Amino acid sequence: MTRKGAEALGEARTASEEWRRAAELGRRETEDRHIRPAEAWEPERWDEEPDERDRRPGRDIEPFTAPKETRAPTMARRPAVGAPAGRVRRKPRELPDEVTGELAAVTGPRRSPRLARQLTLAAESYEAGRYQDAVKLLRPLAESAPDAAGIRELYGLTLYRLGRWKSARGELDAYHTLTGSVDQYPVVADCERAMGRHSAVDERWRQLKEASPGVEVLAEGRLVVAGSLADRGRLAEAVALLERFGADRSHPKDWHLRTWYALADLYERAGDVPRARALFRRLVERDAGFFDAAERLTTLR
Repeated sequence: MTRKGAEALGEARTASEEWRRAAELGRRETEDRHIRPAEAWEPERWDEEPDERDRRPGRDIEPFTAPKETRAPTMARRPAVGAPAGRVRRKPRELPDEVTGELAAVTGPRRSPRLARQLTLAAESYEAGRYQDAVKLLRPLAESAPDAAGIRELYGLTLYRLGRWKSARGELDAYHTLTGSVDQYPVVADCERAMGRHSAVDERWRQLKEASPGVEVLAEGRLVVAGSLADRGRLAEAVALLERFGADRSHPKDWHLRTWYALADLYERAGDVPRARALFRRLVERDAGFFDAAERLTTLR
């Protein structure tokens, strides 16, 4: 089930598009880290206390979950228990046919309806940011249906959001083995980066380039590699990696804006304030509300 990522703008029109958007959101969240140093890796802790915060490397910034156009629409919403009489209840949307078909093929027609219901609830929790709840649902699903690529993918993305880097990498590698898709390789590379495994980041990047996926997936991987280089103190190399994509465009795409932001941040860290200021100014001119570009431009004046 190769997922190429849905369009960045507008509402998803089908269940398949919504499912793909959830997967795309996981990739895009690698860019929350940008190019700040990754925090030291710690052994995983499987506590059950609710904690919806990520353990992100570096500054806790979320430029690509805040803008409206990058929010993943909800796959399905369950009505609140005890909803007031007369409230119109939205009918929960179904999983994409490709996912339910995979479940039926992997687990059989008798088990698959129950697993599909659990997976729907897990996807709802993921998209609502309730990652602990999603993990509780996805862990037994992954154990009972290890060959279901959709489950392994969503489980990996959820573990990633919780900062459980090693386990997230394992689940997303399993997804790659089952599907051959490299769409989640930027997330896997960011897990390697968070654990300080920079040579592994380089190897993932090499594999991603050889696979030649879509331009947005490559852009996401490039940002992770730039962050890894910056973590190693190789700022000049990080700048060189992104600089060829820093040219002004009359109609820039979302990945161009994300690259400009990361490059401007690198310029500032390298002490090249004029270039950082110029790039932040261009971002503000294109999108005045793009994360904190306006604020950072002000601090550079």
